[in-house]
Amino acid sequence: SLGCRGLPLIALLFPDCLQAVQASMVLAVIFSCCGFFVFICQLFTLKKGQRFIFTGVFQLLSCLCVVIAAAIYTISFHSKDQTGWYGSSYILAWLCFPLTLISGVIYAILRKRE
Repeated sequence: SLGCRGLPLIALLFPDCLQAVQASMVLAVIFSCCGFFVFICQLFTLKKGQRFIFTGVFQLLSCLCVVIAAAIYTISFHSKDQTGWYGSSYILAWLCFPLTLISGVIYAILRKRE
């Protein structure tokens, strides 16, 4: 699509890489939403003292998808970039990685209180 601005010209040559990045980020959002809904369900069904393991697993899967998408985008489109301009979405993706990792670990460690 020629209507997209801000994409490197190489993105037009390798649309498969761009689709892999988009698919991985969509999966990350889906896993994160599933993690939220699982957390709500576990909040009402878990007994006192049990851990939110499934919620943590969904958050860690979301983290994995984010880092895969950011890595594919970096390797495919910015491996020979000399200007240093990546864009705000790129920066947000790399900020999202440690935040979802921390969230997944906290959910896995968290125990339900009464």
